[in-house]
Amino acid sequence: MSRRVELLIGVLLAVTIVVMLVFGAQTEQVSALDTRVSTLSSGPDGSKALYDVLARLGVAEERRRQPLFDLNRHARRRPAVLAVLDPPIDLQAAELEQIVRFVRAGGVVVAAGSGGGVTRCVGWVTANAARLVRVDTFAVQRPAPGLDLPPVADYLRPAGVAGKGDAGRRLRGGAIDVDECNALTPVAQDTLLRLRNGRPAVLRLRYDGGGSVTLVADVVYFRNRTWRATDVPAFVAPLLVPTGRGSVVWDEYHQGYGEEPSVMGALGAWLGRTPLGWALLQLAAVAVVALAAAAIRFGPARAVIERRRRSPIEHLEALAAGLEGAAGVDTSVTLTVSSLRRRLGRTGVLSPGEQASWLAALELALPTTAGRNAVRRLRDILNQPGGPERALSAAQAVEDVWTELRPPPTRRGY
Repeated sequence: MSRRVELLIGVLLAVTIVVMLVFGAQTEQVSALDTRVSTLSSGPDGSKALYDVLARLGVAEERRRQPLFDLNRHARRRPAVLAVLDPPIDLQAAELEQIVRFVRAGGVVVAAGSGGGVTRCVGWVTANAARLVRVDTFAVQRPAPGLDLPPVADYLRPAGVAGKGDAGRRLRGGAIDVDECNALTPVAQDTLLRLRNGRPAVLRLRYDGGGSVTLVADVVYFRNRTWRATDVPAFVAPLLVPTGRGSVVWDEYHQGYGEEPSVMGALGAWLGRTPLGWALLQLAAVAVVALAAAAIRFGPARAVIERRRRSPIEHLEALAAGLEGAAGVDTSVTLTVSSLRRRLGRTGVLSPGEQASWLAALELALPTTAGRNAVRRLRDILNQPGGPERALSAAQAVEDVWTELRPPPTRRGY
């Protein structure tokens, strides 16, 4: 197998591995049983459509795969909108405290369903939270003329009313009494969507400092299948678009998408952490240095056998020797003279007498004595009889004439 073929196979193998790593890392497995409302899920129950729509609208977005303990640590990098879409993992008390501080500082929170505890933290619960299978739906009033929204399977009610909401909260493992939420008191309350009987389905609570919390009872308004087939995007998208500077942060950590180290990151950490990894790194460094040293040639260039191509005169001499052996002496001499004339830019076939006249004119035109002597010898060979040696002598004389007219090139080619 040639070296080019081996190099091509190596390049194709490397490209294949890179493509598999890149696209394999970006591909998320979508299961029909996965009902998490995650922007990383493109299935019917996911919410990747929300992320894509806001991205096309030019809204800055971020998928957060870390807990919310440091939500307010960096004031300049604080998000404008935090979306918590009914995660299966409830927020801890310290995370709810960070959300309270975020809202009091002017942040906007959009919580769907229980919101991981955010809905109850602000004093509301979903009425059907305890039901494992929701079969009832409730028609909603039009929030605006011409905007038809699908029915919802849940609505909001104040958390102070005892009922199935507390039981559902206990089933999900969350605490009912959250002390850090007591300091969060709304100054205004807007019902953005109502049921036909007037119960709230979407509620916005405003607080001192400009912050707000928007509660959406039914998480179905954030699923891909609803955004694809209904007018829900026209109603939900304005709730997520920030009014000022900042990005929209999607809470993916409590959806179960925590930070997962990459294969290359884990390999790098192992190489830098273990003695065997250090040994492999040192061996790789030595191999790279050895390869670099082997690629550089020290000293003068190696002497090689010089192979130069035969000159046209040498081919002519070989032809003359062949004609001499075939007893074609006169033909050989005539062709030799014709070849010299053709190389000097003259065309046409001359008779022996005309060739003698042309050689006489060439003798007068040559500037050197050696060249004129060579032409004179060629004229004598053409006019005087002789044996087979005439062909070889004519070829040598033509070579001498050509050498005087065109000096041979030097070793360097100029």
